[in-house]
Amino acid sequence: MSISVAFEKARAEGRALLIGCMPAGFPTVDGSIAAMTAMVEAGVDVIEVEIPYSDPVMDGPVIQRASDIALAGGVRTRHALRIIEAVAATGAPVVTMTYWNPIEKYGVDAFARDLAAAGGTGLITPDLIPDEADEWLAASDAHQIDRTFLVSPSSTDARIAMTVEHCRGFVYATAVMGVTGAREQTSSAAPTLVGRVRAVTDLAVGVGLGVGTGAQAAQVGSYADGVIVGSALVRCLLDVPDEATGLAALRTLSAELAEGVRRR
Repeated sequence: MSISVAFEKARAEGRALLIGCMPAGFPTVDGSIAAMTAMVEAGVDVIEVEIPYSDPVMDGPVIQRASDIALAGGVRTRHALRIIEAVAATGAPVVTMTYWNPIEKYGVDAFARDLAAAGGTGLITPDLIPDEADEWLAASDAHQIDRTFLVSPSSTDARIAMTVEHCRGFVYATAVMGVTGAREQTSSAAPTLVGRVRAVTDLAVGVGLGVGTGAQAAQVGSYADGVIVGSALVRCLLDVPDEATGLAALRTLSAELAEGVRRR
């Protein structure tokens, strides 16, 4: 199932889509597959698999720490592709998030080819802007990969229009100016940003950065097509005495978030 179809299904049910993010290979390769599978089983609609990277510009301290653990364990892009394949086998759509350097090192066309072969349906590129994305635009077209670029509250109307013109699948609206991480309150700027995006496109709009509870998911889901949650889910697996405890916490929060988008 493509993410576009998943958005259509959620819209037909009168709710927002829930996208849950987890770094590939955290806490281990098999452990990350178990975690993402648990998220799907608990009601997360789409899994966002982040390829760990040593120099992130968007990730907050929680995801940075998880990515560092994965990298220290030897996780590389080839492992991430194996994880994507395993998670896609659950039937949930899988999108990937990565910074540009790992793609360039892997080979742009080869990455698009192997991502599609693994069952990945789309790619979020936080540090790649459409103006500099000619090679990725061509590769994603050739291998039918949806591409998601980011817009923020500081984006001009012209920049938003140009960015969404190059998106396919959905648009990622960053709710705050800053790095990822759950916050006590969601962004007051996000509804306005979603409205500005919808003024120039019919693509679904997902909102990320700051959501960590079912109540916040319901709040964001009341105006956005998709609610993107990362740090709060990752935190369930950090600083726990054992994997079983972490997975139990992850299932509980995933179910709470899923219920949140359904009661918006």
